Amino acid sequence: MIEVDARAFLDLIRADDALHDRLAHVEALPARDPGVAPVPELPDPIPDRLRLLGIPGLYPHQRDALHRLDEGRNVIVATGTASGKTLVYDLAFARAAVADRRSTAIFVFPTKALARDQLRQLRALRLPQIRAAVYDGDTPSEERPLIRRTANVILTNPDMLHAGILPGHARWADFLLRLAFVVVDEAHVCRGVFGSHVAMVLRRLRRLAAHYGGHPRFVMASATIGNPGELAERLAGLPFHAVTEDASPRGEKLFALWNPPLLDDESGARGSAITEAALLLGRLVEEETRTIGFARSRRAAEILADAVRRSLPPAVQGRVKAYRAGYLPEERRALERALAEGDLLAVASTTALELGIDIGSLDAAILAGYPGTRASMWQQAGRAGRRAESSLAVLVAQDDPLDQYLVTHPEDLFRKPPEDAVIDPTNRYVLGPHLGCAAREHPLAPDEASFFGDGAPPVVADLVDRGELVERRGRLHHRAGPAPHQAVDIRSASGRLFMIVEAGTGSLLGTVDEARAFVQVHPGAIYLHQGEQYEVAELDLERHVALVRTSDADWYTQTRDITDIEVLGVLTESKLGETPMFFGDARVTNHVVGFVRKLHLTGEILDEVPLALPPQVLDTRSVWWAVPDQVIARATVTPAALPGAAHAAEHAAIGLLPLVATCDRWDIGGVSTALHPDTGSCAIFIYDGYPGGAGITERGFAASERWLGATLEAIRVCPCGSGCPSCVQSPKCGNGNEPLDKTGAVRLLEAILP
Repeated sequence: MIEVDARAFLDLIRADDALHDRLAHVEALPARDPGVAPVPELPDPIPDRLRLLGIPGLYPHQRDALHRLDEGRNVIVATGTASGKTLVYDLAFARAAVADRRSTAIFVFPTKALARDQLRQLRALRLPQIRAAVYDGDTPSEERPLIRRTANVILTNPDMLHAGILPGHARWADFLLRLAFVVVDEAHVCRGVFGSHVAMVLRRLRRLAAHYGGHPRFVMASATIGNPGELAERLAGLPFHAVTEDASPRGEKLFALWNPPLLDDESGARGSAITEAALLLGRLVEEETRTIGFARSRRAAEILADAVRRSLPPAVQGRVKAYRAGYLPEERRALERALAEGDLLAVASTTALELGIDIGSLDAAILAGYPGTRASMWQQAGRAGRRAESSLAVLVAQDDPLDQYLVTHPEDLFRKPPEDAVIDPTNRYVLGPHLGCAAREHPLAPDEASFFGDGAPPVVADLVDRGELVERRGRLHHRAGPAPHQAVDIRSASGRLFMIVEAGTGSLLGTVDEARAFVQVHPGAIYLHQGEQYEVAELDLERHVALVRTSDADWYTQTRDITDIEVLGVLTESKLGETPMFFGDARVTNHVVGFVRKLHLTGEILDEVPLALPPQVLDTRSVWWAVPDQVIARATVTPAALPGAAHAAEHAAIGLLPLVATCDRWDIGGVSTALHPDTGSCAIFIYDGYPGGAGITERGFAASERWLGATLEAIRVCPCGSGCPSCVQSPKCGNGNEPLDKTGAVRLLEAILP
């Protein structure tokens, strides 16, 4: 296998007249020698096992983390890819197990595949004192009693912890009594509403462990984020020490930013990021360079792999594969082995391979689109050069405001601190269901609300008023009836789910939460599942079922809606120059009134179809700007142009919010109006797209000047004439991107910013 010569590869690109303009920036990340310190004093036989694994010492950040654990602290290690975070928690538990074979631990991973991969690493220590097993939804029921009796460390996921382990805690009583450590790996994944749910699951675990006499310490591992200590403390509800200085070795990495060519100056249309990524992957495969390509969706990963194969000679085509969720576990394991052993030259993957699954040492990583956060970007780029060799990473920009801003402002990627991971454990829509689960697991004593944070007491009182919790003998019991756990989907925005069922077979394809059902599975919608295309035949609002049939349509669908927003209360306020700025509670009423069918190839609208669906009401959190008349006058935006200017600024601000808070543009929504009754002025609202909020716009409020400054810059530097997907057009706009005034948005934002 040929090791990539990143500099020579990029020199060939620069010498190619057709390609050199697409290379927007190259960042050279220098090699870093390891700062290895001797292995600390460890009980036998752990030092011998480490030597057999080729580990002569520990990096300073590993030693620091173990030292902090010795002091009795909870620790989060937030360092780069392949920096040895796993060894920290493996050694922490190994020491405890050797000292006391009765010690137990729970290792929590975001995915089943990662749990099984980490099981192999834990077993590689070959310590008889460690009896490890995976305990998740794929664990055969006949094996579960034996695992509960014999294992002293279980590897699981938040879903199983929530719905399988905690409800049956009596069977785990001895395990919880001796619980020494709780590990949360890839903690940066626990963000938004999912992170808020995980926070409640961990607090329920702490409460039950305390009930049985256990007092575990927490160890978390995370990619580099802006607020690791804060995230860990919000997740577990405990103080944490953050270890962030990375002293692991790193080979030189050249990180290139690639902007697809501008196809039309007026419309701003650019070449496809997938097409450009396929070109780069194909060239690297031709040089027998082991490469991974990341795409944003399952369908995009399949298209990327197919495009690369079609560009290659037949003899090589079989060495390029796609990898994504939806494949059978044995298929994924076979692909992982083939990649690690060099049988595959390239794989096109979703984020399924972003996390720490061992796929060996690769030479190059191509990212087809910015993955949404710098944590994810560095995780994906870090899959190349994992063994300290030199490597290449290329980020191919999409025609998206954030991608286009970053590819023209590389200092924001390579010089600015990473964005914060945000969760809101006080969200009553998350807190309430989990308090019900906790009371069902074991009646709540008055002092136990402290496990669930300061927001718990009023939510408990509300549950009592509604009759969901009943007081008996000084404790709160969950009312009789079905257990509440199955009604709580911890990866969903709300507890009510619509089932997506194939009409012909009756098979369940998936679920969608109520907040997104009218957009994704309305009658006539085109729905994609694991690369297959379906059309929604019926949406049953009473039974919460969407019936779908396979479809070979060459169009996709996009909803049309009407959205109103009402201010319910202001939590905090400030000013941006002369413009009042607020953060608070808001009620969003969204009415999906129809949808359009658009051709896949051209985006041409074929027709518009009306829908008779009821309005949906969302109580959430929002940030908003009440733009005063004098600011509008200074911007020289006329009354006729004001709606389009505010609408364009709103769209671009939604696209740039992920710059300061870890989120996807689909996690947030917006409303703009020339005159809002609650502000008495022009107003621009950006809101969290989840009941009760997700902490996203709160972080935007705190970083408003940087956020809107980047928004202005993204619009101003876009070369299009009147607005395009790279600046002010939005793929989710319910008004069909009308009206939009790009020039007016620039002048309005210039006047707002101090």
